Parts: sequence; C-alpha cells; structure tokens
Amino acid sequence: MSGRVVIVANGVSASDTAPAAWVRQEDLLIAADGGARLLRENDLVPDYVIGDFDSLTAMDLAQLEASEVQLHRHPVDKDQTDLELALHFALEHKPDEILILAALGGRWDQSLANILLLAKPMWRDVPITLVDGLQRINLIAPNHDHQIVGKSGDTVSLIPIGKKASGVTTHGLQWGLDDETLEFGTTRGVSNLIIATKASVAIREGLLVCVVSNNQHVEETY
Repeated sequence: MSGRVVIVANGVSASDTAPAAWVRQEDLLIAADGGARLLRENDLVPDYVIGDFDSLTAMDLAQLEASEVQLHRHPVDKDQTDLELALHFALEHKPDEILILAALGGRWDQSLANILLLAKPMWRDVPITLVDGLQRINLIAPNHDHQIVGKSGDTVSLIPIGKKASGVTTHGLQWGLDDETLEFGTTRGVSNLIIATKASVAIREGLLVCVVSNNQHVEETY
C-alpha cells in the first residue's frame, strides 16, 4: 500500500490528541492492544489489533470480532511491547508515513521506550511521528533533510540521543545552527523557535529527537 498508517497505543491521550481529530477515512488504522478501547470511545473501529491482549476484556474482544476486526494475538511472555509489534506489522504494508497516538503519558518507562523506539534502524526510512496533545516528536537520522511541521512561534527542541550529533544545520529557526555539534547530555538544542514559513534540520552523524510544541491548535499541523 501507499498512504498513512495510524497506530493508537495504550497510553494516555490528551484531549486534543483524540483519534477522531486525527484519523482520516483512508488511513490504515491499527490498535496496539488497549488502544482499541480508546478508538471505541471515539466511535472508530480499527482495521487490526496487535498485541497480547492483556489490556482487553473478553467483552472487548467479542465486540471487535463482531465488527470483523482482524486480531493478531501474541504471547504475553514476549520480548517486544505491543507498540513495537504494531510498528513491525505496519511496515509490512509499506506505508509512506506512520502516525502514533496515545503512546506517551502515564508510565515514564513506557513513554521513554516509545520515544527511543523511533531510533530502530529498520524503520528510519519511513517518517514516523508521535503525537501528544500539541506536541509532535520525530527522530532525525543522518542524510535526511527533515521538514519541521509547525508554524511561526512554535517551540522546537533538538535533543541528541546515544551520542553527540554532528553536522547539525537548521533553517527557519531563531537560533540557527550551521554544521555544528550538539553534545549528548547537554540542553543547547532545547527551546528554539520557528521564525519562518518553512523550517528544517539536517545532521551528518548521530541521531536527534525533534520535539515541536504547537502553541496554537492542532488542525494546522498535519
């Protein structure tokens, strides 16, 4: 397929990240285990549910089966989270883009793991965005000119993970970087601002987490 896959996880969904406001009719919709309940609360039916189903009741599963949702059950004793399993499944459909909702909030261990999950090399060629309220999170890898989705006045933070990020060049930000280095474990890249209609960032080595905080409203950011 081509197009967008939306994955709804089992985390906390901010009111302005309600799936009904983000899901398009043409999206392939995947629930990672308990994300299926969040979809039901928004009157949405997933195409697939992936996970060990420890967050779903027998009644939940019966309702999903009655709606002819395809269920992919995995053992509870497994080495991957339900979200990681859902991402693997999404990639099998060769999407142009993946949007992940309700993957943050609640448990810090799950939130951190979900953000760092973006660093897995096998899916770096597919744009993946975590959405949490008015914030969007992407991973920026080398040799990818990342277009920042936002508008003038939005906050942008660039945070190196794993090691330093070298050859960092930005356009359209108030405090620009020109082939510079952001050291791992420092906060130099935090709280920049978009000042142009288009903004971008590219790096030569390392990995950057890019967090955009939209200071207005979600509709204009996707």
